[in-house]
Amino acid sequence: MPRMTAARAAVEILKREGVTHAFGVPGAAINPFYKALQAGGGIEHTLARHVEGASHMAEGYTRTAPGNIGVCIGTSGPAGTDMITGLYSAIGDSVPILCITGQAPTSVIHKEDFQAVDIASIAAPVTKAATTVLEAGQVPGVFQQAFHLMRSGRPGPVLIDLPIDVQLTEIDFDPETYEPLPVHKPAATRAQIEKAIGFLLESERPLIVAGGGIINADASELLVEFAEITGTPVIPTLMGWGTIPDDHELNAGMVGLQTSHRYGNANFLESDFVLGIGNRWANRHTGYKLDVYTKGRKFVHVDIEPTQIGKIFAPDYGIASDAKAALELFVEVAKELEAAGRLPDRRAWVDATNERKATLQRRTHFDNVPLKPQRVYEEMNRAFGPETRYVTTIGLSQIAGAQMLHVYRPRHWINCGQAGPLGWTIPAALGVAKADPEASVVALSGDYDFQFMLEELAVGAQHRIPYVHVLVNNSYLGLIRQAQAGLDINFQVNLEFENINSPEIGVYGVDHVKVVEGLGCKAIRVTEPDQLLPAFEEAKKLAAEYRVPVVVEAILERVTNIAMSKTADISDVTEFEEIATEPGHAPTAIRPLKV
Repeated sequence: MPRMTAARAAVEILKREGVTHAFGVPGAAINPFYKALQAGGGIEHTLARHVEGASHMAEGYTRTAPGNIGVCIGTSGPAGTDMITGLYSAIGDSVPILCITGQAPTSVIHKEDFQAVDIASIAAPVTKAATTVLEAGQVPGVFQQAFHLMRSGRPGPVLIDLPIDVQLTEIDFDPETYEPLPVHKPAATRAQIEKAIGFLLESERPLIVAGGGIINADASELLVEFAEITGTPVIPTLMGWGTIPDDHELNAGMVGLQTSHRYGNANFLESDFVLGIGNRWANRHTGYKLDVYTKGRKFVHVDIEPTQIGKIFAPDYGIASDAKAALELFVEVAKELEAAGRLPDRRAWVDATNERKATLQRRTHFDNVPLKPQRVYEEMNRAFGPETRYVTTIGLSQIAGAQMLHVYRPRHWINCGQAGPLGWTIPAALGVAKADPEASVVALSGDYDFQFMLEELAVGAQHRIPYVHVLVNNSYLGLIRQAQAGLDINFQVNLEFENINSPEIGVYGVDHVKVVEGLGCKAIRVTEPDQLLPAFEEAKKLAAEYRVPVVVEAILERVTNIAMSKTADISDVTEFEEIATEPGHAPTAIRPLKV
């Protein structure tokens, strides 16, 4: 039997579980693992500037392609605690990442040793499993179980904490005979699918709510096939955006309090039956007035996690199933019903949803200086095509982007949905670009999100990871300011100041161009609407030429209120800005405005 350190055994297991990239920051307590990583070869490592950044890079890497599992590495103390935000983000969005931490020696963990912390207990609420391995012989089994857990059922993150003496201990381990454990995913039965389709057949105005579980299951093509066979319009959730192309006639728009389309909410409120697949009825989608969301319609809910069914509200029927397994049966049964002539004609309902899509639009074309953010997204639609992978997290920038940008493919809107931590976007975009080096990656941030972890741009410069970052700058915590309006305050949300080193930018404070250039990247500042499209085109060229991140900063008007509900009610969304009333108001809308 071959003998090797437990750390080396862990590295060999990573490779046999399909890991090819890792993100992290070395430290004394994790250095034996790094030695094994170097000696074992086969895993490329990207050195982060902040360990939270490494965890978000791992998230971006996982979210980019089916089967990917991002790995982040650091010490147990400040590194492990820094990565908690990434673990929380990952478990909230059902994203499998593996966090590996280096711990103090087993003999002194309980003695308040330097940087010793019970990271497994800290991480337990935000992981599927968190373990401090005290016996070196357990390392192979713990890593094998970690990958089994990450892939089985509802996907999610795992943390493994390795004391330094455990890493260094030699064990018997044969990598050549190692095999991953079988993955368990619940699957719907034929009888369950037939019952669910019975609700669909009885309805007159059905909708499918397509969640992120469909993307996790790599089942978007099946979703579209089922929708087309049955003539059922689809409402993608924010995490399911891209499951059906925005320009597909059965895409009925997104629903919610903030990241929604006018026509999406209107279409939903006209429905009488909703089939939810791989979604969790998140409150930004449903609103807090569940009676508005549920009144007058029946629900069937399909989700991989049995305890998710009935958590927000009780559906009329629930099925615990992986989205792909369920959709395979949905397609099979639908084809049989079609062949038997038993599917109702939904043309009038589909036409009605598209009529709303053509008439209920928001205005994007403004010539204002400083810029209105709507114009930025209009020009992004012109500059970046269907192959673009958008990456963003939270804020008015994300909300407006979701209202006005277009997504055509799964995993091309890579968004931190539940946690929404500021600073997520830059490292996540680096992880996405690392996972798909040939992709057109475009990140979107407000100025505060951008400033939280902007040091990670240096990672892109050092490791030659190109992407384009659109930075909309109003020198304000815009979403928090808008939320404070209901309390009649405007408190501690202003970021403006006169920068003594950059008086030309006025009260916008931080000179992002200088900072970005100082970190080894390229930057373009835009102040006029007609400069936006040329700047985006130039950014793409600079990214390709220099192989570094390129930031396009758009200087916005200080205050723009983006459409959202002030009453947490999807039937009561306030349109603060002008709506589109003529085709020139929304020239890049999916459908030409019908007036």
